[in-house]
Amino acid sequence: MTDDAADIDRKRIERVYERIDPKEFDAILFFDMNNIRYLTGFTGSDGVLLLQPDRVMLLVDGRYVTQAAEQSPHCDVVQYRDKVSGIATALAERGAGRVGFEAFALTVGLYEKIRERIRTTRLAPLDGELSCLRSRKDAGEASLLRRAVDIATEALTDVLPLLRPGRTEREIALELDYRMRALGSEENSFPTIVASGPNAALPHARPGDRELAPGDPVIIDFGAVYRGYHSDETCTLVVGRPDAEFRQVYDIVKEAHDRAIAAVRTGVSGREIDGIARRHIEEQGYGPQFSHGTGHGVGLDVHEDPRLSPLSDQVLAADMVVTVEPGIYLPGRWGVRIEDMVLVGEDGCEVLTRMPKELKIMDL
Repeated sequence: MTDDAADIDRKRIERVYERIDPKEFDAILFFDMNNIRYLTGFTGSDGVLLLQPDRVMLLVDGRYVTQAAEQSPHCDVVQYRDKVSGIATALAERGAGRVGFEAFALTVGLYEKIRERIRTTRLAPLDGELSCLRSRKDAGEASLLRRAVDIATEALTDVLPLLRPGRTEREIALELDYRMRALGSEENSFPTIVASGPNAALPHARPGDRELAPGDPVIIDFGAVYRGYHSDETCTLVVGRPDAEFRQVYDIVKEAHDRAIAAVRTGVSGREIDGIARRHIEEQGYGPQFSHGTGHGVGLDVHEDPRLSPLSDQVLAADMVVTVEPGIYLPGRWGVRIEDMVLVGEDGCEVLTRMPKELKIMDL
């Protein structure tokens, strides 16, 4: 690890204690692997982080000792054979009587086992205090997100000529997945969605053996992952000539998308952004057909805080990255969703995703 990387990790750990008074807890336990990666650089699939103001302990099993030491040299790497015993021993050695933990990342079963082993330690769940820990991206993170977007954009551009009558959703999704991996994606951000015709009315449809037909709308929701950071974008296209109602609905969704993006800036809540998109769709008579939130944060997780929804009080701040993705879905017929990722600024935002969002009609 370079000195710059170690400095970034120290700043991120300081960010934890900006949210949590170190006088309240003797230690904090992290179980979410993306939070552990964010704070230490460790990319393994299992482990526990024990954080104290004067010490950072990374607890891992034998598979990851060498990897953890290489990726997280500023941490004290401790090997365990049994996770619960390792946690109990570390807390006892550090004299931790009051311990905060990530409630959302701990199963009830593991919590009960830990509590049974450390009866003299008071465990306190932390949730809201840590919810936006990773929301504001530094310059390095923004660069990785841009690279993930570049990979996904190039891959979809390569695959678009395949959108022809007779090709199946599954074939197109497989080609898109292959191209993203060939261009450097570590994995997909999520299972790629290619949904045509009536399948496009299902917001999270899975690609199947349905063949594209002339006039079919096709929703493609896709994302690449580069060094842990995700992209997320949705395009809705048409194979051949669309009908008049589809054009009208597409324009409604596009206007809702554009209005919401224009409102993204520091100090605006997720509820406000959602309301801007939702009101426009409701005013056009399609309110019940917009069945999900308007967006979410993106980073080491493809869905993370902040949320843009009717229930979100989370306030946007500079350097957050969120999606804006309104949609209208008509069961049994088709759907429209348009999604971009944006980087929040003080007085506006920058659109990171690069596929054009004007209606694209694929030639037959």
